[in-house]
Amino acid sequence: MKKCIILANGKPPKKNVLTFFQKNNYKTLICADGGVNSAYKLGLVPDCIIGDLDSAQPGVLKYFTGKSKIIKVKRQNDTDVEKCLKYAIKKRYSEAVLLGVTGDRLDHSFCNMGIVLKFFGKIGLSLAAENSFLKAYTGTVELTSVPGETISLYGFDSRTKILSAGLKYPLKNTSLPFGKKESTSNESAAGKVRLKIRGGIIFVIRDFNFVKNNGLF
Repeated sequence: MKKCIILANGKPPKKNVLTFFQKNNYKTLICADGGVNSAYKLGLVPDCIIGDLDSAQPGVLKYFTGKSKIIKVKRQNDTDVEKCLKYAIKKRYSEAVLLGVTGDRLDHSFCNMGIVLKFFGKIGLSLAAENSFLKAYTGTVELTSVPGETISLYGFDSRTKILSAGLKYPLKNTSLPFGKKESTSNESAAGKVRLKIRGGIIFVIRDFNFVKNNGLF
C-alpha cells in the first residue's frame, strides 16, 4: 500500500513524529503550500509541494527547486490540504496522515478536521496534532489497546449509533451528536476495544505517544 504524509502550514510537528510515520511506511512527504517552510526548518526534503504557493517563502521554494516536484494549483475552491489529498488519490495512495493542520487559528483547525470527514471513503485518512491521534470510523472496528488507555469518541448525527465492548464506560447503541453528547476520556478495559458503528461516521481520538510507545499504531 502507498502511504503519504501531508504536512500543512499550521503548528509544525516534532521531527520525531515525522520520522515515526516514515518508519511506518509513510514514505512520501507532500507539503501543502506553507508546510514546506516547516519541512525546510526540520531539514526534510519533500517529494512534492502543492498549493497556490502564497504561503511558501520564496527562498524556501527556490531551495527546493530541482529537489522537489512543485505543483502550483491556483483554484481557490479547495484548501491546499484538499489539493494535496486530491493529488494523493489520483496517484493511488491508499493512506495519508495529516500533520501541521492545527495551530493558532481555530477555523483552520476545524476545517482540517472536517476534511477527514469530507474525504472519508476516498482515502484512508488520519490526523496527528500535539499529543492526539484522530481517525474516523464506521462499521465494525477492532482497536488493539492496553487497559487504561484514554480513548475519546465523537459523533455528528443523532442517527449514528455506537455499540462498544472493552470500554470502561460502555456505549449501548448510543448516539453522540456533536454539541449534545460525547464520550470524552473514556478508557479501554481490555486489550481489544470493539465498536459497531451504524448510520454514520465517528471520530476516535487517542493519545499519540501512548499509541506510539505501546506499539498500538
